[in-house]
Amino acid sequence: MASDLSLENIEFIKILASSDATILQAGMNDATKKRLDEQIGVILRQYYQEKTMMTGSKWSKQFLKTGITEDDGKAAIACARRLGLNIS
Repeated sequence: MASDLSLENIEFIKILASSDATILQAGMNDATKKRLDEQIGVILRQYYQEKTMMTGSKWSKQFLKTGITEDDGKAAIACARRLGLNIS
């Protein structure tokens, strides 16, 4: 896997899962957008593929171990898409 589920990544996913994309987009700088695309986007894409195509990646188990529910994962994906990330 290109990205790990670090504490920082966990927090970022939880923020996406519980935030309004419009508010996040207004407060994002270039560094945050780059991180979102290059790290969090990779994790969410792999998680999405795992859930929809049964790819066998590790993210579902890691999400559950860190307190990110399936609903949180779906909400984070939806928010990331509204922010312009290609998740599928």
